[in-house]
Amino acid sequence: MNNENHFQNIISHAKEYGFVFPSSEIYDGLAAVYDYGQAGVELRRNLRDYWWKSMVQMHDNIVGLDAAIFMHPTTWKASGHVDSFSDPMVDNKDSKKRYRVDVLIEDFVEAHWQILLNGAKDIEVSKEKWDEIYSAQCQPTLDKMNKCLSENNFKGLNDLLTDLKIKCPISGTSNWTDVRQFNLMFSTQMGSVADDSDTIYLRPETAQGIFVNFLNVQKTGRMKIPFGIAQTGKAFRNEIVARQFIFRMREFEQMEMQFFVRPGSEMEWYNLWKQKRMAWHKSLGIPENKLRFHDHTKLAHYANAAVDIEFEFPFGFKEVEGIHSRTDFDLKQHEKYSKKKMQYFDNDVNPETGKPYGNYVPFVVETSVGLDRLFLLTLSNAFEEQILPKEDGTTDSRSVLHLPPILSPYKAAILPLMKKDGLPEAAKEIADGLRKHYNIFYEEKDTIGKRYRRMDALGTPFCICVDHQTLQDQTVTVRHRDSMTQDRISIAEIKTMIDKAVEIF
Repeated sequence: MNNENHFQNIISHAKEYGFVFPSSEIYDGLAAVYDYGQAGVELRRNLRDYWWKSMVQMHDNIVGLDAAIFMHPTTWKASGHVDSFSDPMVDNKDSKKRYRVDVLIEDFVEAHWQILLNGAKDIEVSKEKWDEIYSAQCQPTLDKMNKCLSENNFKGLNDLLTDLKIKCPISGTSNWTDVRQFNLMFSTQMGSVADDSDTIYLRPETAQGIFVNFLNVQKTGRMKIPFGIAQTGKAFRNEIVARQFIFRMREFEQMEMQFFVRPGSEMEWYNLWKQKRMAWHKSLGIPENKLRFHDHTKLAHYANAAVDIEFEFPFGFKEVEGIHSRTDFDLKQHEKYSKKKMQYFDNDVNPETGKPYGNYVPFVVETSVGLDRLFLLTLSNAFEEQILPKEDGTTDSRSVLHLPPILSPYKAAILPLMKKDGLPEAAKEIADGLRKHYNIFYEEKDTIGKRYRRMDALGTPFCICVDHQTLQDQTVTVRHRDSMTQDRISIAEIKTMIDKAVEIF
């Protein structure tokens, strides 16, 4: 199965089993906006909780915050978003569609690369040789694009579109407008929030809520540098090229941590957080060969170093998390615009001077992961369509989500073998006891085999079958999702089995 078909099957699976629905679907939907269904909201919550526990609960120097979505408009002037939060865009004059220039060029390079791969699929070529081919055939184009982006060279980007003969996917023509910048912030109106303006913005990132509360948290929590402030929450960007299901949306959720450090130590912490965050993704069961670092060639105005953690989705390696050394830019900007000091007094003794470090504006190392992208990563990594041989020589099939039990929407399904003979009553008693600790699925409808298949598709790690023997000796059959093997355990052992499966630290 090719990657495009595989990705479409993931999207179909997400809707069929209640993970993700198109928003306002009865009105034909709203582009790049999605709703999370009954299974999706559980998986999403589990991902968020897993991140929060590992980022906040397991560190004594990282605390949480929940800042408001609406902020004083000067916040975004100070952060640079009003003046520079934009992407280079181009319109096709025939289709009237607008595109991000970097996405057009990257898609062109990816299509060219796939042609090369398909043309040599029957030839034995080493990984090193493929790397050489990519460096010769594809990388120069990306290097030219990145150079133009870093220099804001719009003419160079126009020339690159022309030289590559890139066409609009809709019209099939290369009739482009000139490249220009397009601001990505949503604006709205509120009652008077400033003397001369009532325009405010839906936050395009959650980081600024942390920066403006830096001293509030530091003083009330008696935090000592180095320390971090973590936050999860919605952000909004008017993405022109919103695509690839929930990968790029206009309304999304970020999980960020801003780590405040002593100036001069930021690169040490930057490198440490790079490794810690990569290890965290691997702890979710992501294969090492599907993850990689990608260093930024064009740095944001606030950064002196930046790297992405990329995952190999069915549509290629794409960013899931960014780690940035943001210097002291944000705090100094807010100090400048608010006229309030954003400094920390460091009592520790500087070994070079023998005196306390004193007052300074801290530097910041940021880790920022998109919850929705992490959700799509988890689905993409877990989803498998299996062909299963049967004893009579024929085959069967199943769709299964190999989710880590800690992330599974339901930790177990309690399934009475049939709807009579007291089996439902016994099964409900077991389910009610487990619900005090875990999200449990209970179902009586259909044959036991069909119910097993449904639980496989939902990623439920354990199916507990209650049968007539249960009534006699208080034992149940446990069917394991990944191996489909079955064993017999006592009712008293069920919770211990689940407890062990969901251990994370």
